[in-house]
Formats: sequence, C-alpha cells, structure tokens
Amino acid sequence: MSVLVATDPIWTWRPHPEVWLLVGSVLALGFYAARVVGPKAVEPGEAVVTGRQKVAFFSGVLVLWLGASWPLHDIAEQRLYSAHMLQHLLFSMVLPPLFLLATPSWLARLIVTDGGVVWKAIQKLAKPVVATVIFQGFGLLTHWPTLVNEAVANGPLHYTVHTIFVLTGLLLFIPICGPWPELRLSLPGQMVYLFVQSVVPTIPAAWLANAGSPVYSSYDHEPRLWGISVMSDQVAAGMIMKLAETMYLWSLIGVMFFKWAARHQEAERRGLAVSERDVLFWDDDAAPPEAPGAGRLTPTGRGERPPTASPPPTP
Repeated sequence: MSVLVATDPIWTWRPHPEVWLLVGSVLALGFYAARVVGPKAVEPGEAVVTGRQKVAFFSGVLVLWLGASWPLHDIAEQRLYSAHMLQHLLFSMVLPPLFLLATPSWLARLIVTDGGVVWKAIQKLAKPVVATVIFQGFGLLTHWPTLVNEAVANGPLHYTVHTIFVLTGLLLFIPICGPWPELRLSLPGQMVYLFVQSVVPTIPAAWLANAGSPVYSSYDHEPRLWGISVMSDQVAAGMIMKLAETMYLWSLIGVMFFKWAARHQEAERRGLAVSERDVLFWDDDAAPPEAPGAGRLTPTGRGERPPTASPPPTP
C-alpha cells in the first residue's frame, strides 16, 4: 500500500559522512590549487583562475553533494529507480563538464605531464570514437539487472559504479571542454558528437519503457514512494534517460550553434578569414599555442586579433 510522504521513513534525515568527507576534500584541493599552487605556476599578472572557472567549480561541488547525499541518494537506493537514473544523469552528464570547465590549463598540465603515461592514455582514450564506446558501453552495462540489484544492496559497489560514471563522463567531455585545447573538437564537431550521445540511450530507454514486467527486483517492493507503482517508476526511468538527457544535450548543442554562428558572423563583418580552430578559441582567455593568430572576443563582444607586423612596402 502507498505510504504518505509524512510517514515514510525515507524522509528522516540520514547523515552521509563519507559524502561530506569527499565534498570537503574536493573543496580543500580546489582552494589549495588556487591559493597555493596557482600563484607559483602562472606568469606574473596572469589570472590563476577565471570567474567562470570559479562558478563551474562551485556548481560542480553542489551537484556532487546533491547527487550523492540525502535525500536523493536514499530515494535512489531504497525507493525509485527513476531517482537512480537521475543520479546517473547528474554524475555522468552534468558533473564532469563542470569540473573540466573549472580546471585551468596550467593545472591540468601540471598534474598530467606531457609525454607521461597518463597523458598518452588520455590522448588515446579521449578520442571521440573511443570515448563514446567506453562511456556508452558502461552505460549499457549499468542496466544489467544483476549489476543493478547487487549495487543497490552493496554500498561500496554502488559508489564504485558512480565513480566510474564520473570518470567515463570526464573522458566523454574532454573533446568538448577539456583543459587541453589540442584535444577539443571544432564547434561543428562538438555538436555532432553530442548529438550521437543523445541517440544511444534510446536503446535501454525503450527497453525499460516497454518491458511488460519489473526488470529490477530490488525496486519491486513496498513501500511505494508517492504511490508510484513499480511499472510507472520503470517507465519514468526510461523517460529520464531519453527525454531529460536528450533535452539537456540538445540544449548544449543549441548554445554551441548560436555561439558558432555569432563568431562566424563577427568574422565576416570584420573581413577576417578564420579557421574553425580560430573560431573555437575566440572567447578563451588566451589563444592556444597551435593557433597564435586566433581571434578572440572581448567581453564587449568585439573581435580582436593580436597585432601582426606590416608587410614591407612594394617597390
């Protein structure tokens, strides 16, 4: 039978000290990198972190705390599979790009040295096709009933699954907003890449929505939160995977399209012949080393290009 929200024990606050420790550690590392390491690693007068990186960092920490702590974690683990899917969406699609956007290039290159084993691995694994196969393959694996039922009953396994979601999500978004400019795709490439990510989840979403019986025994039990039946919960989980994830990714694609179009329009207005790599970095704090002539949009929206030497006069 249904249990009223007021009487359901799931609404009794439960401490999660392991989550507090994780969030506190991330905050401490962030402050240490910005206040202690950064001033020694960047050139005098250069910003250690930008305002946007600060916003991305604190937003990422907030998403981590909301997704891993009470009440969402408890509901996802004990009541609703749809809440479980919402957790996965946060940890795989929202959290990774925020933390990547929060990471300055100087810090990324300090942690991952050029030519090292980790850097070589990132170069191979963060390629669009490889990253897609890894991310989507793990996503499909997490719908295996045996794994889901075991993860719900096994706390360490559950946290391991979430950790892998974050790691594979980081790989997935490196070609979009990673702190290594040379690994990023052009804006048109990023749009196509994200569109592909919105197509693959159709398979498990359709499977869940059209299953004639409960797929996961760990979520087929009483009490039912808000009176949501096990089948309605299962359909909702499929809708979160398909509709919510698709809307999120297509929103990113829409932002990228208008940004790409505006930069090309600005280049055309100023008579600049620019490549897609130039357009990609126009609003960055500095042009990447491989594109020293890249234009850059100032906060006023006007295009800038570094001054170049004038050609010698023709005799």
